[in-house]
Amino acid sequence: MKAIAITRAATDGNNIEFLQEIDLPMPVANGHDLLVEVKAISVNPVDTKVREGFNAEVPRVLGWDAVGVVKSVGEAVTLFAPGDEVWYAGALGRPGSNSEFQLVDERITALKPQSLDNASAAALPLTAITAWEMLFDRLDVKENGNENDVLLIVGAAGGVGSILTQLASKLTKMTVIGTASRPQSQKWVREAGAHHVIDHSKPLTEELARIGIKEVTHVASLNNTEQHYSQIIAALAPQGKLALIDDPQTLDARPLKAKSISLHWEFMFTRSMFTTHDIIAQHQLLTRVAQLIDNDTLRTTLGEHFGAITAANLRKAHAQIETGRAVGKIVLEGF
Repeated sequence: MKAIAITRAATDGNNIEFLQEIDLPMPVANGHDLLVEVKAISVNPVDTKVREGFNAEVPRVLGWDAVGVVKSVGEAVTLFAPGDEVWYAGALGRPGSNSEFQLVDERITALKPQSLDNASAAALPLTAITAWEMLFDRLDVKENGNENDVLLIVGAAGGVGSILTQLASKLTKMTVIGTASRPQSQKWVREAGAHHVIDHSKPLTEELARIGIKEVTHVASLNNTEQHYSQIIAALAPQGKLALIDDPQTLDARPLKAKSISLHWEFMFTRSMFTTHDIIAQHQLLTRVAQLIDNDTLRTTLGEHFGAITAANLRKAHAQIETGRAVGKIVLEGF
């Protein structure tokens, strides 16, 4: 089968040119695995991080978002059958979705939304899981609750921010504030449902004061946490909650003590990486998100369609992700 893999480590600080097409044997489904024929994928920051850190002799297939059709199932599978159209974000330790066929555990897979085409659906699984877990599991926000709370989403125009803004504004009673620094990205965040949009290139406390917000109860920091850290702490109310997904070089938790601010890290691969007792929760939440899309509560976060799944187009997508200026998700479709 055809696949696009990272084939060499960096020699000059960047190995993007070594994203290349290779041929691999067809995988076989066993146990809880589905063999999926991949129809569409999207590209996430994790793709670029794993590519940059690659240092092995065996090529690695990247990609952690896919929509496809089940071709065969393992003997322990009970949730799906051949012919089902599914979506998923996969597992970090397994071969990725940048291939014609892929094995994925049924417990982190769900039926795709019926109302979306493959490309529109492929934009969502990883970011929807991340946003859902961050909001409802890590920050402990309640559906239809938190009426007097204020959520600040730092970096709201990206993939996770785009769906987190929708989830918070549609499924809770929180006041949702998103940050974005350019007119295009600010418009995107407003359309996602944010009640207010502020500019994260300026001090967050000054921007919050500009819209009449004295303090926030929850912060979801999606990028550049180190840069905004002191302002986030200043903006948070006593006993507030801070959750993040990025990878600061260092993070001193001591400044959180005076306000009793709790710190939460979200990593959507934890359940699949450790085969946790509640791994089925990712099947359940992707099923719920599909229902919310099909009843018009949520919408796709597709930003740009980069064409077919080729090495050249994947290199282009990785380069765009690395600018840090992508709005929504980048999707590729078909081999």
